[in-house]
Amino acid sequence: MGTVRTAYFITHAEVEIDPAIPVPQWRLSAKGRTRHEAFNRQGFVAGIGSVYASDERKARDGGEILATPLGLKLQIVPALHENDRSATGFLPPQEFETTADAFFANPEQSIRGWERAADAQARIVAAVTAILDRDEGEGDIALVAHGGVGALLLCHLLSVPIDRRYDQPAGGGNYFALDVASRRVLHGWKPIDP
Repeated sequence: MGTVRTAYFITHAEVEIDPAIPVPQWRLSAKGRTRHEAFNRQGFVAGIGSVYASDERKARDGGEILATPLGLKLQIVPALHENDRSATGFLPPQEFETTADAFFANPEQSIRGWERAADAQARIVAAVTAILDRDEGEGDIALVAHGGVGALLLCHLLSVPIDRRYDQPAGGGNYFALDVASRRVLHGWKPIDP
């Protein structure tokens, strides 16, 4: 009987919003960094043996905060990136929420040039599946990425249609857990800072 391994899908916390900088290059804010540091103080974190992150700066920041104290090398997986929203770039909060609602509600359509939700879901599922199938580390696995693709992954794991009801709580900095072997969801979204 093999060791039971858990995978934690972690979304980056608050960022420094700067409309003059491309969104993938945004850094974690001081509050976001503090929240990721709080995540590290939970007992189960000591059991993490591998840390992966999207190559977007905010996810790399969160991944480094997790990996460094554990003495682990952060492994970058570009396919863990957020749904591609480069067609619009930064949107003011209300306009972003309206567009995100349409993104989830119409998964087979490109909303304002964004990557289709169906395509983003296929990409994140393939990326996470490959990581979980190939990881040879000891212990649990952490994946530091983004809320939109996290919601799409969660819908897939729960075998439900794409729906924004499965999105993380507002603000970012949340995680859910799954069993690596069975891919069964162990718990839904929880804040990284309990």
